[in-house]
Amino acid sequence: MTASEFEEHWKQTKMTKKADFIHMIQMLYYVKDPGATISFFQSLLSENGKLVIILVSENSGWEMLWQKFRSQFCNTEISQCVTTRDIKSYLDSKGVSYQSFDLQSQMDITECFIEGDEKGELLLDFLTEVLNFSKTASRELKTCVLELLQHPKCSTEYEGKVIFNNNLGVIILDKPT
Repeated sequence: MTASEFEEHWKQTKMTKKADFIHMIQMLYYVKDPGATISFFQSLLSENGKLVIILVSENSGWEMLWQKFRSQFCNTEISQCVTTRDIKSYLDSKGVSYQSFDLQSQMDITECFIEGDEKGELLLDFLTEVLNFSKTASRELKTCVLELLQHPKCSTEYEGKVIFNNNLGVIILDKPT
């Protein structure tokens, strides 16, 4: 069940039960309105309940990738390029208190820089969320993406490998007061 289907079901059945723990792990990319989704699920919390959100950190390579290429990559019909920066901004605008942490994560993307490497092309598909990116992107776009992926804010070089900053962010919310 999607988040919107769950919300509709909850409202139709007029549920009153409250939850002690709700997790939203890597799912806010797939809702039309992340803020409204957070508000709804936060309203379902019991007195001491916790809502845990885990998604791409604002301190990750994804943030730079999405900032620069959002319009070329993101199909807003099915996903949002949302990071902890977006969620914190929303929460701050609503005066919602939260705790925030980063989870360190890295990914070896060295193969992306080897022309014609099958694994590298699949990694580029994953990073751009574009099927057959290497074959369908313009030469200029592919070059810009590869340059950005090597930028020190996106990746580090270690022992001849390109290591992508894949950090995740954790945001913890309590029941609204």
